[in-house]
Amino acid sequence: MTLERPRDPRSIAVLLLMLAACGTGDLLGPDATQGIEGTVLLGPQCPVRTQDDPCPDLPYQAWVAVHRAGGGFVTRIRSDQSGRFRVGLRPGGYVLRPEAGDPFPWASEQEVTVVQDVFTDVVILFDTGIR
Repeated sequence: MTLERPRDPRSIAVLLLMLAACGTGDLLGPDATQGIEGTVLLGPQCPVRTQDDPCPDLPYQAWVAVHRAGGGFVTRIRSDQSGRFRVGLRPGGYVLRPEAGDPFPWASEQEVTVVQDVFTDVVILFDTGIR
C-alpha cells in the first residue's frame, strides 16, 4: 500500500491537528478508576483574617494544564463553579500547571503521582495578592 501525498495544504493541517489531539495516551475516559481530582480555591479574600471573621478562600473556576512529568502535554482541564475538577489518567508522574492572571491570581505548579485504581486528591490555591 502506498500513501498518496495530500494535494491541499489544508489536508496536512487537519492531519496534524488530529495527531496532536491524540495526545500521549495518558488521558482516560469518564469511567477511569484512577487520575487526579481536586479543588481550586481563590484567596485570601480579605487583608486580615481573625477568629471572628476567618474570611475563607472561595471556590474558583480556572484552567489547569496537565503535563507528563518530564514535559509532555497531556490535556487542559477547567474546574467547575464549585472549584472541583477530575481527570482520568494512567498511572505515573504528572505536573499540574495552573493558568495564572497577569499578575494575579497566581498559583504554583504541582507534581502529582497517579497510582493504579486511586484518584489522587489535590488543592490548587490561587493567590489573589490581597494583603
